[in-house]
Amino acid sequence: MAAALTVGGAIVLKTQAQSAGVLAGRGPILQKIVKGLGLSEAQITKIKAEFRAEKDNLVPMLKNLHDARKGLRETIQSGGNETAIRAASTKVAAVEADLAVERALLHGKIAPVLTEEQLLKIKNFEGKVDDFVFTALRNFSERLDAQ
Repeated sequence: MAAALTVGGAIVLKTQAQSAGVLAGRGPILQKIVKGLGLSEAQITKIKAEFRAEKDNLVPMLKNLHDARKGLRETIQSGGNETAIRAASTKVAAVEADLAVERALLHGKIAPVLTEEQLLKIKNFEGKVDDFVFTALRNFSERLDAQ
């Protein structure tokens, strides 16, 4: 799902930003994702349509997430007390919960567009990301223990 959302999001963002020229140089990444999944033009068109249909929900949520994370960071860096940090963190969690619901909605719309092979590729990619994070956390812990 992450790769599908990435593909769809990147396609929508690229389409919206091309006229402004803000995504110059990002085409190769999008092309690699599309090629890696083997998306057809019809699939790309359907995925774009699903993201465009949710744009009015997604864009404000993503802005809210950025604002909430920024607020949390600023609270931490300003030496905020535990209550203020927890309040700022609660705001981040609330926006992430809203986004999780939106992701589930999009997954329900995009997954049927993809083949079983493409879904398996996404699942394998997500597994690799999970393994990478697990290994990074383990290595971090081991380095701290060694010091």
